[in-house]
Amino acid sequence: MHQIKLREEYIKLGQALKAAGFVGSGVDAKNEILDGLVKVNGVVEVQRGKKLHDGDMVEYNGEQIKIIK
Repeated sequence: MHQIKLREEYIKLGQALKAAGFVGSGVDAKNEILDGLVKVNGVVEVQRGKKLHDGDMVEYNGEQIKIIK
């Protein structure tokens, strides 16, 4: 499981996918999210600008990201 430590109040979903190294660019993140391949807290999320806060869990391609403060 990957962890992303917040520097601000939140991180956007597309940025989190890039920060974890799951995608190479913002365009890749957008496409994967719009294709319904990303879950936030167990629910498919299609907004790449979705704000993630402390404790949120992201699932993509069998991998997980935990957002921590």
